[in-house]
Amino acid sequence: MWLFLFWEYSVPLALTGFVCGLFSYSALLAIQCTLMATINQRGANTGATFNQWVHAWLTETVVALKVFFWWQPFRSNAIANQIANQVPVSTHGQPQRGVVFLHGFACNRGVWTLWLRILQSRGIAFSAINLEPVFGSIDDYTSRVERAIREITQSTGKPPLLVCHSMGGLAARAWLRASGGDDRVHRVVTIGSPHAGTLVPHLNLWGSLFVNGSQMRSGSQWLAELALHEPRERAARFTCFYSNCDNIVPAAAATLAGADNRFVAGVPHVALVFDQDVIHQTLSML
Repeated sequence: MWLFLFWEYSVPLALTGFVCGLFSYSALLAIQCTLMATINQRGANTGATFNQWVHAWLTETVVALKVFFWWQPFRSNAIANQIANQVPVSTHGQPQRGVVFLHGFACNRGVWTLWLRILQSRGIAFSAINLEPVFGSIDDYTSRVERAIREITQSTGKPPLLVCHSMGGLAARAWLRASGGDDRVHRVVTIGSPHAGTLVPHLNLWGSLFVNGSQMRSGSQWLAELALHEPRERAARFTCFYSNCDNIVPAAAATLAGADNRFVAGVPHVALVFDQDVIHQTLSML
């Protein structure tokens, strides 16, 4: 938004600010990649090559332009949620199963734009919600998740597929804890979710500034209590995508014991949302 405000005042100033902001973000990504490369080397079979990390860093820089500078600030509501009575029914005369999307930390539904386009073109019902308050407790998101799941279920007559990026996976687990509604979702897909926490909040001071940042911290009491109240069989309902080049979540922390854990090589955190294999495998679960 600031870019357009400064554009009328001074085009060179606006462009200079944009370039400085982009390079600053790219530098932060480089630091994150270096940290995660060190952490992942300690895990079995999760270490990435230097070339993979360089490619991941450049990829995430480009993805950031699209997501954080365009889709989220200006296009987050460009594709409205659609329910079954707004789309064609399946060949068997019944609505297809729908999808509920949960985004990550400090994001909004705009991150799912590519997915929403695909589902819209296929006539599949979906609800992509904004998790608010943005910096509140993850537990506060359960009522929004509940409304979205209820809406899509009533619309299609089937439990929806729940697709979550990053913090969204923890919001899904928090909803399951609050509702006990395991049979109310067809499956839960998490993409780069910090199930065992992340160290990055320590670097960005999220843990001291924001409630949800503190909850996502590796070793947090909130994560420990969340795991304590989960029945062992619940993990079998989860499919967890994780990467050895995730710059936010260590590879081992993005998996759940007993879940269908699927490794994605060389893809950074936000770019995991756009990985074609992740999209194809996920939508095949419908």
